[in-house]
Amino acid sequence: MNAWLIAAPAAVVTLATGFTAYGAAYPRAQLFGPTICRTNSPRQLLLTFDDGPNPAITPKLMDLLDRYDARATFFLVGRFVRECPDLAREIAARGHVIGNHTDTHPNLFYCGASATRDQLLRCSAAIASATGAAPNWFRPPFGMRSPWLVDIAREIGLPVVMWTLLPGDWRGKPAEWLIPRLQPIASNAQRNLAHPSAPTGDILCLHDGDYSHQNGDRTHTLAALEYWLPRWRDLGLEFVTIEQAVRTPAS
Repeated sequence: MNAWLIAAPAAVVTLATGFTAYGAAYPRAQLFGPTICRTNSPRQLLLTFDDGPNPAITPKLMDLLDRYDARATFFLVGRFVRECPDLAREIAARGHVIGNHTDTHPNLFYCGASATRDQLLRCSAAIASATGAAPNWFRPPFGMRSPWLVDIAREIGLPVVMWTLLPGDWRGKPAEWLIPRLQPIASNAQRNLAHPSAPTGDILCLHDGDYSHQNGDRTHTLAALEYWLPRWRDLGLEFVTIEQAVRTPAS
């Protein structure tokens, strides 16, 4: 038998596997449906925080954001919302937008359609119970999507929000390690704001919680933001929520 005919099926499987992995994990991939990956203007920086609410960090983070008149988007885990409903309410009351980050933070690539729908619905119900309003946005844990996720999210009314920069603050490295990994935000701003025709801006994915347990240590994230927030502001960036970033171009 022709050796190519033997090798071809294996090559097709390898190619299909790689293509699927790209569609599931790459933040700007649209293979499994449309996602939001950038803001409407190079002047807009969307700060997003995953895996909260976290009593040990989220209040300190909101105080830091207040100092720079910054509003952000918090993608909350449903089980933590049920544990800390008052904190979820405070996030909303302080002008931030709350999004759905599933109920227990599973890798949705390995969840079937029924389990995926249940994860999204239970998280939305927890947020609605705590704050009085259901979320309007969704971010998949680990950024992992499946062929059925976007359709389910669309049915529920949850556009999928990804990112342009994921600096890895969940790794627990010190602030001295994290700070230079946030440099691309400043570099992009310096380049794009010098060219008014640049159409879009960055979405930054950070973490105020630890999906595996409550009261996770994210002090390195706070320290890195303490360093960068005034510098980003001085470059001319506006700190916006997902609502502003998608629906209202910066002036």
